[in-house]
Amino acid sequence: MTKLLIVDDSALMRKHLRLIFEESGFDEVRTARNGRDALEQVAAFDPDVVTLDINMPEMDGLTCLAEIMSGAPRPVVMVSSLTSESATVTLEAMQLGAVDYVEKPGGTVSLNIGTIRDEMVEKVRIAAGARPRRAHGLLDRVRRSRQAGVAPAPRRRAGPSGRPDGCILIGVSTGGPRTLEDILPELPADLPWPVVVAQHMPGSFTGAFAQRIDRLCALSVREVTAPVPLAPGHVYVGRGDADVVIERRLGRLVVTSVTSDPSLRWHPSVDRLVRSARAVLPAENLVAVELTGMGDDGAAAMTELRAAGGRTIAESESSAVVFGMPAELIRRGGATLTLAARSIPAQLVSWVS
Repeated sequence: MTKLLIVDDSALMRKHLRLIFEESGFDEVRTARNGRDALEQVAAFDPDVVTLDINMPEMDGLTCLAEIMSGAPRPVVMVSSLTSESATVTLEAMQLGAVDYVEKPGGTVSLNIGTIRDEMVEKVRIAAGARPRRAHGLLDRVRRSRQAGVAPAPRRRAGPSGRPDGCILIGVSTGGPRTLEDILPELPADLPWPVVVAQHMPGSFTGAFAQRIDRLCALSVREVTAPVPLAPGHVYVGRGDADVVIERRLGRLVVTSVTSDPSLRWHPSVDRLVRSARAVLPAENLVAVELTGMGDDGAAAMTELRAAGGRTIAESESSAVVFGMPAELIRRGGATLTLAARSIPAQLVSWVS
């Protein structure tokens, strides 16, 4: 039995969403009009999964999310319109523990919400089986971030120069933003190999996401929107709604964004990234990491990479928000190691240093 709580400021949206999920077979669906009402419903109704709007009176979505994740954690899917401002706030929600997000296609009161019905229902169903982590001190962090604004970038040491001998490839989907924030800031500025990330994410998110990660990391982080030479000490985040590939041009390794392959389901495609890297680098000069996410993107290509002599890591079930992608890599025999997220940075440094 799956119990769902819908939290939205608009009575019309609550009505539309409730009808969609009831028709989709959810066992019990209730609604709340704002964050404060939602917390009362969470305590009384004990839902298995929550959809949560961001902009609400009395208590906004971020504060409500922090309360949920600090007290009685459960899977939460953010549902909001995607402006540049709301993308930044939604990314903050992902860092606070939200499992996924859904875009309202018509703004705050989206009368055409039915156009994303299948996507929304699928994401909420998958989220219902996710493993949210309890987080302490979230309310204080939310208050401090609003009082202080954007945190200054950390002081960076000069990274290594020259052309890299190899590359680290990371594939990640549902639950990825927070997991990447656990891993990438732990990598040193003098990491000799660059890192390329294929995170399943809309194009309206990846620029803000790269900027957010850049403020947290000793490495330099940027979104890939055009061809750029791969350099040590850098992290390259593939642009959303496209694919990210590695090529060799005039003797140099280049990472670039290309039109998404319609034969592939998820973008940026992890399989396409890994196979493009194998076409220009020896397998032993590649390390691939499969992190949390639904589906199997990356499992086939990383299994091929390991068979050819490359090294791979699958995130363990103990830390994965959604164990689908790493579980598939393990099932195929493609994982050199299976590690919790917190153990991955040290292993990467050990392999590439």
